Amino acid sequence: MAAVRARIASRACLPGTRLPSVRAQAKAMGVSVSTVVEAYDRLVAEGSIASRPGSGFFVAGPVAPLALAQLGPPRERDVDPLWVSRQSLEADPAVLRPGCGWLPASWMYEAGMRKALRAAARADVATLADYATPLGHPALRQLLARRLAQQGIEAPAGQIMLAESGTQAVDLICRFLLQPGDTVLVDDPCYFNFHALLKAHRVTAVGVPYTPTGPDLEAFAAALQTHAPRLYITNAGIHNPTGATLSPVTAHRLLKLAEASDLVIVEDDIFADFEDTAAPRLAAYDGLARVIQIGSFSKTISASLRCGYIAARGDWIDGLADLKLATSFGGGRLAADILYTALTDSGYRKHMESVRRRLAQARGATLSRLEAIGITPWLVPQAGMFLWCALPEGNDAATLARACLAAGVVLAPGNAFSLSLRAGGFLRFNAAQAGDPRVTEVLAQAMRA
Repeated sequence: MAAVRARIASRACLPGTRLPSVRAQAKAMGVSVSTVVEAYDRLVAEGSIASRPGSGFFVAGPVAPLALAQLGPPRERDVDPLWVSRQSLEADPAVLRPGCGWLPASWMYEAGMRKALRAAARADVATLADYATPLGHPALRQLLARRLAQQGIEAPAGQIMLAESGTQAVDLICRFLLQPGDTVLVDDPCYFNFHALLKAHRVTAVGVPYTPTGPDLEAFAAALQTHAPRLYITNAGIHNPTGATLSPVTAHRLLKLAEASDLVIVEDDIFADFEDTAAPRLAAYDGLARVIQIGSFSKTISASLRCGYIAARGDWIDGLADLKLATSFGGGRLAADILYTALTDSGYRKHMESVRRRLAQARGATLSRLEAIGITPWLVPQAGMFLWCALPEGNDAATLARACLAAGVVLAPGNAFSLSLRAGGFLRFNAAQAGDPRVTEVLAQAMRA
């Protein structure tokens, strides 16, 4: 297959060219006829060649056009909320990514995934081929209900709906509760994809300064009074990007403000399993009356396995299920089945204990290296992968990010997370991705320059 592809790519075989017969090709390459038959059939399946009964196999066409755009310099993107995602996802495997938001692949639950995939291969045909029910995998929703109960959140399986991901969960909630022109509160700084998603829904996002114990309540109250927002989207447990945790006092006062203004809160709990000691959950204090909790396992099991959840009031779940059917119909039945198997495997608990230990070590080591070049933490988080750090006076994070990108290091500049653009002197580091000494070497060189 590689030999045929190479001849096509080099234009030694143009579209319409007849390939050697199966027997001739087998003799020329010293392989069996059946091997060549399989190779040709696979090349037909991928569209590289075509079979003409009675005539043989021919190169499929037309010739691929010359991409003139690739001959010039790449267009430089603005350092916007999607800059970090695009640079991290599109980067060559050799590029270092201390600014990305996920664990290295080698830290993920590979053994559990492989075991779950083997189990899925033996599943009944309905699991492999049919659509999911509107709410999703019943056993997984029962498991999620038990997990939520451990955090004090009473959510029976009927109040939990599976989604394709945490991002789709937020998207469905926005479709369900918002109209174009509505206002949504977010933390400043906050997860940058919230900005991009709200922009796609054509709503106005208003940032509220975030403190080491939660949102600034005076600013929050002022924003409620001035903007009459419909939603507030935040992180539960470990805050992204700061690593801060919500205090009980702030949580209670925040819910009182929300109740007085008829505000709905979306609490993203994607980092729950990274905590050593669980922080307060707004959904637990509120009883899911005006708080919707979402989550997924893309940060702990696999980012390739797209499955998230929404826990909310029963009447809202009904409406969200209708909306999910209208926009994506079934949902990932197979993904949910694999996730359930992985979560209920005895190895998952040990896997997360190992991840938490490794993260604790990585946070300490990364902070030491950063402080040695003058970069200081806004706070020292107790859990998770993120470090929100201030640069030495006079350094601009976006300028440094561009310079470091040219040297093969993807950083996360502060203003990608900040609606007010007041975080130009900050970078978010992922301790799990920052272990290579070249990260601080390249960064120190860029700051000197």
